[in-house]
Amino acid sequence: MRTFFSSSLGMRLDVDQMVRVISDFINEDKNRRYKVIIGTDSEKNGEHGADFVTAVVVRRVGNGGRYFWRRVELDKIYTMRDRIIREVLISLDAAKELLERLNKSDAPEFDFEIHADVGENGATKAMIQEIVGMIRANNFEAKTKPESYAASSVADRHV
Repeated sequence: MRTFFSSSLGMRLDVDQMVRVISDFINEDKNRRYKVIIGTDSEKNGEHGADFVTAVVVRRVGNGGRYFWRRVELDKIYTMRDRIIREVLISLDAAKELLERLNKSDAPEFDFEIHADVGENGATKAMIQEIVGMIRANNFEAKTKPESYAASSVADRHV
């Protein structure tokens, strides 16, 4: 099944089209530094379901950016811990697929991060080490709140 992302401009793109847009954006100004960031947020939906939104943010450091997002509905999500773990797993899967395709494109060098919707304040405090460990075990840079804007702001906007 093909995966589609919506762009911030309202376009519906498959992953290959999104990679082309990202590559073109980075190639517009090769003298800048870029970050490609993935984050997922979720919201409980019904008794045992949840909506998950994954955001892909391409940031031209100091000068704007682009973002893309997709929504997935899943069931058999019983606790907040289940939701947070699933958010990270979805982000990791998306990151691996996107990074593989970006590395085959003509995009110049960029930094890559995964943003997790956990932080020192609130119910997710006890999960920070576990979540960061999951992300780092997959060789990705991890950011948590308040620095995890791809998950806590961009994806959250579409949940």
